[in-house]
This record gives sequence, structure tokens and C-alpha cells, in this order.
Amino acid sequence: MKKEIIYLDNAATTRVDPEVAFSIQAAEQEFYGNASSLHSIGTMAREILEKSRGNLASLIGAHPYEIVFTASGTESNNLALKGVAFANSHKGRHIIVSAIEHDCILRTAGWLERQGFSVTYLPVGNDGLLNLTALEESLTAHTLLVSVMHANNEIGTIQPVEEIGRICRERNVYFHTDACQSFGKIPVNANAIKADLLTVNAHKLHGPKGVGALFIRSGLPFEPQLHGGGQERGLRSSTENIPGIIGFVRAAEMACRDQEAELMRITGFQQKIITSLRRDIDGIYFNGSLHNRLPHNINFCIDGLEGEGIRLQLLLDEAGVCVSTGSACSSNEAGNPSHVLQAIGLDPFRARGGIRLSLGRYSTEDDVDTFISIIKEKVKLLKPIF
Repeated sequence: MKKEIIYLDNAATTRVDPEVAFSIQAAEQEFYGNASSLHSIGTMAREILEKSRGNLASLIGAHPYEIVFTASGTESNNLALKGVAFANSHKGRHIIVSAIEHDCILRTAGWLERQGFSVTYLPVGNDGLLNLTALEESLTAHTLLVSVMHANNEIGTIQPVEEIGRICRERNVYFHTDACQSFGKIPVNANAIKADLLTVNAHKLHGPKGVGALFIRSGLPFEPQLHGGGQERGLRSSTENIPGIIGFVRAAEMACRDQEAELMRITGFQQKIITSLRRDIDGIYFNGSLHNRLPHNINFCIDGLEGEGIRLQLLLDEAGVCVSTGSACSSNEAGNPSHVLQAIGLDPFRARGGIRLSLGRYSTEDDVDTFISIIKEKVKLLKPIF
């Protein structure tokens, strides 16, 4: 008999919506041409590509020509930092990122340091929020770019990106935000944020893996990182993944269409879980802001049982519940302390013990109730590790 699965790891990736899967399958058969070909099949592919570009642009307050399709959020983030850095190094070689950025931002920043750029890693408070005064004080005449993610992938904290964007605009500094976790869940608008670059991807909102996009504000000097046939206005050469792009945009349209209703539904589930766990599990504490937080994210540790985090994940998995112990987007080196949890003040031992659960479109009230019941039982099996 097949075991029932309760999937609570939607921040890692989401199940593809059947309507999205159908649109991808249909596109594989109908729009199979190369969008750079001049014949009729290629022209059809080009037309649907540009229609998709326009539809995605409208969802984030952008112009179609400001959207560059990529293969992932990681590629978009790499492209954003490197593209701006190398095209604008004459303006300055100082970059600012937060200490809780996704690994692909932190590792790109580290790589740029080895190329002669200087990087400031701004700390965050215990709630994961960036200090705006610290940001302003870190800006210099040589600061080129600030990159701060809209919402954190581990603890769900939502940053004050509108204020960050305003500060950067006033100081003539480019601003990039990684909105992969927030797009489709809460409003994301490039103009409201005053972003010069903004990253989104498909697989966090029930779209396909292997598709992303980067908003690049019109007129921004930018150096491509892939050279070839000149696709995507020469900013990202590679034959476009038309079926994937169609699936991405369809998933984004559905997520944005249902965003308000889903926000209310998922927030209700989140609050029910937090209230129940706080009441029934001794020593539990929640990581990140409980106010400025994505509705689908919960991250917690249990005092004295942090060393049992991975065992708890495995016990839950045996019972059919999928959660994570940190970010599945990193190197998956089990047992390593989370850089995000350390940045909000946890010592390395406690930072190994974070459990993240993340809700999604297919999460139900029954899932929530069953999870609460199961985790209460599994916690009783854990033993403190000193």
C-alpha cells in the first residue's frame, strides 16, 4: 500500500501544477522550433516567446524588453552580480550583500572578491532583518551594487526592500534583489521596490525546474556572461527553452491570480502550526521574524535537542512527512551549521538543529493536523546531545 505523503518542503521546490504540466507538454509538440530561425515554425516559437516575456513583465511591473530568460534563479543571481560588476567597475568596485543571502549570491560575491572587488557582508538582527542605518553607513563613493534578497529561503524573513531600493536610488547605487522565494506568494513589483535587477524562477511556484528570469532595468550597463548566438538581446546567449518558459509564465500567472486568497489560507495554516507547536512542545523556539515573514515558512529549533535535527527529519520522513533541515539549494552537506541561523545569533551547535517546513498550494488542513500530531510523537523519541 502506497504511503501517504505530506509534502512540507515547498521552499526547496514545488510540485508542478497539472495545468502547467499540460501547457509544457503541448508546447513541446506545437512550439518546437528554434526562436532564432526565420521559417514559419521558428516564427511561431518567437511569437510565443515574446508573448510570454510580456506576460511575465506585466506581473512584476516591468517592460518586456527588461526580462531576460535564464535556466535558474542561481544563474540569474550570478548574471546580475557579474554582469553589473564587470560593466560598471569604472564607477566603483565595492559591493554590499547581506549575511543571509542564498549561497549562490555569497559564493558569487566571494568569487568577485578574488577578481579584485571588495565586498561588505552586512549583518542582520535576531529576527533576520537588515539594519537600514548599517546599510547607509556602509555605502561609500565606490559602492557599485547592493544585493539583498526579498525574503529569506530558510527563515522566511521579508526584508524592507522598498526602503533599501530608495536608499540605493538616492545614492546612485544599483540595487538587486533575489525574489525567488517571494514571487507568487506576496506582491513583487520592480518599480515599487526601485530595483535595478530582480531575480525570479519557476520551480518555487509550481512551475518547472530549469527556468528562471532576470529583470534588468532598461539602460543599465551590463556585461553578458554567456557568449554565443546573441539570444535574449545578447545578454544571455543560449537557445531559449520555449516549453519551460511557457510553463514558467503560466505558473506565475496562476500564482499571482490566486495570491490574495492563498495568502489568507496559508497564513491560517502557518499560525495554527506555530500556536500548536508552541503550546505542546517544550523548549521550541522559532527562527526569524514572526511578523515580517513569508506566510508559507516556519523554521524552528528545540532547546537541548538541536543535535537531533537530522534525526527528527528522518523520523518525520519515515512517517511520510517531508521537511528540511536548512536549504536544499546548498551543498546538502548534512550536519553543517546553517549560515543563516548563525547570522541571526545561534551558535554553530544550535544552527545545526533548525527544521524548516514550508507550505504550498497542495497543503491542506488535514496535512497540517496530521503533521502536528506526528511531530509531537516523534519529538518524544529524541534525546539531548551534549
